[in-house]
Amino acid sequence: MDPKKYRAQMQALLSPAEKKILQKLSTPKKIQDYLDTLKVNFEVDGETLMSPRRVMRTGRAHCIEAALLAAAALAYHGRPPYLMDFQTREYDEDHVVAIFEDNGLWGAISKTNHAMLRWRDGVYASPRELAMSYFHEYTMSDGRKTMLAYSEPFNMRQYKLEQWLTVEENMEWFADDIDEAPHSPAAPKNILRTLRPTAPIERKILLLVEQKDPRKKE
Repeated sequence: MDPKKYRAQMQALLSPAEKKILQKLSTPKKIQDYLDTLKVNFEVDGETLMSPRRVMRTGRAHCIEAALLAAAALAYHGRPPYLMDFQTREYDEDHVVAIFEDNGLWGAISKTNHAMLRWRDGVYASPRELAMSYFHEYTMSDGRKTMLAYSEPFNMRQYKLEQWLTVEENMEWFADDIDEAPHSPAAPKNILRTLRPTAPIERKILLLVEQKDPRKKE
């Protein structure tokens, strides 16, 4: 679909306040700066997967919710609303980012409470090169590296805007969709079995968080 037509469809669905927010988010850097102002959604009242409308209204998001909002902002300004999903070992959590291309180079917009798995400048030659920049950071507190695969650029234009941009219901179905999308392995299985653990000093960065989890006692 023509980007201008897609934006017109978005504008027809959005409120004046929502359009005002998205209008300001005209570059990946501005989108990232906005996501950094949002509170982390710790899901204290149960699991959520909120649409961009609900994120803008509540002022909080976890990674996939923030990625959806970033995709909406990219689309609002004529860019493809691409996401990338990272699959991990069963004892870790997947991560989702919004990705963008500038002058043939790729970068990523990311929301996380930790000091790792964050923003990537648009300096990577391919989606795979971008994805692999996260590989070493994907680690547990005991040093195990857990990233197994990454998705191809996942285009949100495959869905009707009403399904993901402004829906009020939780979007659990979307987590399944992006998880089942085509993924490429980070490395052959025999290589993944022989990885060197991250060093103790590297693991200390896992203790750094932006916001305190209200579910955890001091």
